[in-house]
Amino acid sequence: MLQLKKQGVHGCNKQDVRWLKKTGCSWVQQTGFSLVEEGKAMLERYSRQTLFRPIGIEGQERLRASSVVIIGCGALGTVLANNLCRAGIGHLTIADRDFIELNNLQRQILFDEKDVAQHLPKAVAAAEKLRSINSDVQIEAVVEDITADGIESLVRTCDLVLDATDNFETRYLLNDVCIKYQRPWIYSGVIGSYGVTMNILPGVSACLRCVFPDLPLPGTTPTCDTVGVLNGIVGAITGIASTEALKILLHSEQVSKAMLWMDLWENTVERLELPRQPDCPTCGEHHYEFLDAPQGPPSASLCGRNAVQVRAQHHKGSIDFAALAERLQAVGTVNYNEFLLRFLVDDYEITVFPNARAIIKGTADEQVARSIYARYIGN
Repeated sequence: MLQLKKQGVHGCNKQDVRWLKKTGCSWVQQTGFSLVEEGKAMLERYSRQTLFRPIGIEGQERLRASSVVIIGCGALGTVLANNLCRAGIGHLTIADRDFIELNNLQRQILFDEKDVAQHLPKAVAAAEKLRSINSDVQIEAVVEDITADGIESLVRTCDLVLDATDNFETRYLLNDVCIKYQRPWIYSGVIGSYGVTMNILPGVSACLRCVFPDLPLPGTTPTCDTVGVLNGIVGAITGIASTEALKILLHSEQVSKAMLWMDLWENTVERLELPRQPDCPTCGEHHYEFLDAPQGPPSASLCGRNAVQVRAQHHKGSIDFAALAERLQAVGTVNYNEFLLRFLVDDYEITVFPNARAIIKGTADEQVARSIYARYIGN
């Protein structure tokens, strides 16, 4: 205890240390009662957070034992991941299908120009940054398109799921799997200067389909690629969502049961309590329409990006990028790293991932994209 005092460990007094020893806190178990190295660093790192009474040291230990999955690593996902990593969440899984482009840097805070030049997948670059921010947090990067085939393995054992996606299909899929496995999740979205967020607590609050029973028709909702987005609204919505995440993980009575809207440009904020719907097909009748649907189409246009994603239907194993690059360099410009291969030919940019999934930029026509894929990558 004297050693702790002499070393000036903020937020740790005699009562704190007695509590740590009594409860068998992992910081004590790993470093002994002296808490000289790792224990001191832990208490110092989170001192301002543990001084906040609703969290304290006991709450901090609970956060350290928590597992959170973030679906999407764009504007929302990077800020949410940054906030939760710095808050000391024990295990973060970041899942995203995309790679970093220059236009991302205006609002996606974990990326820089070096990442763009290296053509890194978003999840990989984010994980590298987060590990340098807080090495105590276990970070898992998943470079995958989120589909019904793989989402259950991501979600079934975590404590919380955060929505940072850019499309409603994935959100409805998230709603299905989280209701099925009774996992809380937080819906968030931003567009222009407007943002929305809502906690979805299975068995307690309304789910996504209680509020939005039907999937919006294609082309009926604006996107960041068509109307833009202010980085300020990203920070505002993720600030609320990441704080709600802490409340949920700490089982706080202050967890919000309402949907919150705000428009920073118009200076408006609205909050609405939304009841569960007994006839909701998901949380009321437990029909998981999106989760139980057959595998999606082999290609999908990416809204507003003049690009199409093509998925290999029967591919197994990983692509040999070196062999593929050698074959393609005769007809175009090729570069690759361990995460993806980028190929420029004619007016198209083709990015190929290890599982044979590809994003073909330069067309929004799925038939054209599949033809290009077959011509250069194979069937």
